[in-house]
Amino acid sequence: MSMFLGLDVLGVDIPSWRDKALFTPGPLNTSGPTKQAMLRDLGSRDTEFIEVIKDVRSRLVGLGDGHEEYTSIIMQGSGTFGVESILSSTIPQDGKLLILINGAYGERMLKIANIHRIQTVSLRTAEDDVPDPKSMREALESDPSITHVAVVHCETSTGIINPIEEYGMIAKEFNKIYFVDAMSSFGAYPVNLRACNIDYLISSSNKCIEGVPGFSFILAKIETLKATEGFARTLSLDLYAQWKGLESDGQFRFTPPIHAILAFRQALLELEKEGGVSARGERYKRNYVITLSAMEAMGFKPYLPAEKRGYIITSFYYPAHPNFDFRKFYELLSTKGFLIYPGKLSHADCFRIGHVGRLGASDVKGLMSAISSVLKKMEIKLTE
Repeated sequence: MSMFLGLDVLGVDIPSWRDKALFTPGPLNTSGPTKQAMLRDLGSRDTEFIEVIKDVRSRLVGLGDGHEEYTSIIMQGSGTFGVESILSSTIPQDGKLLILINGAYGERMLKIANIHRIQTVSLRTAEDDVPDPKSMREALESDPSITHVAVVHCETSTGIINPIEEYGMIAKEFNKIYFVDAMSSFGAYPVNLRACNIDYLISSSNKCIEGVPGFSFILAKIETLKATEGFARTLSLDLYAQWKGLESDGQFRFTPPIHAILAFRQALLELEKEGGVSARGERYKRNYVITLSAMEAMGFKPYLPAEKRGYIITSFYYPAHPNFDFRKFYELLSTKGFLIYPGKLSHADCFRIGHVGRLGASDVKGLMSAISSVLKKMEIKLTE
């Protein structure tokens, strides 16, 4: 029996699996089966749904190679909700957080910490560079009151990849709790929780695992998490309480995003079928290589030097041409079925092209052809 049964009666056309090609850091394009997985009605206390939750949580720990030392907690809301859950409910009132910042999402962590009146130390680096491990070490040596360290893995404001394993080694040496925001990298870059000495890793359903928006998830070292009971500064974002609820009866404390979780389970199965994190990362890397080659051939210049770029998303400078207007550039690409992303830098005018999601070489080549066509329409020539 078709899962779409009944739509014809309502006079609704069944849409294609993709409306536009999303070259963004997320939400991303998803597969047809992932979308179809949402076309069910399950209750939040349904035993079938509880089994789905159990399966998803187990698979997530496996992706991080966490084994029995780690657990996973699903938190309703976007990735930022997950970040705020960790910062607001796992740092004690007398704790102090060192944040390594080299972009907008490190700054967001600082803003969250300030709202919750958490003591912080900020180690800021230019947006085109990674935080210096030596400076991290010096900060920990000079201030023994620091209890926690936080960093973003892939800072998607630029696409830079920060060396989380090196930071983790230093955090362990100084016996600090270590947070990693892996929002845009988990599922595309192999991350070994134990090798990186990570206590908490945060990611989101609508990033590289290629699910739909609706929740974040946290991979937590169980021993560390158990020590945080009573630390929460909010009710709904209490990570320890959320974990206890899921562990006790498999249920959420508050209404879960049922359909997003059903889609996510399907997305996890597809990740496994593709060959796991390494295989998916290779596909994204191919997308990146094709993009970079074509964009440079057209005269665009990437913001980051080659050795600092990841393959999740790439920032390109606005071309120095009097006819270039990003809003018009964006809208013309959108009418052709391609969405790119505006920049998020504090000191340079850039736009971004993502390489992730349910996209392959043919999609990327389609975007490159569209950009070439749009440049001609805007009467922009960047090369001789």
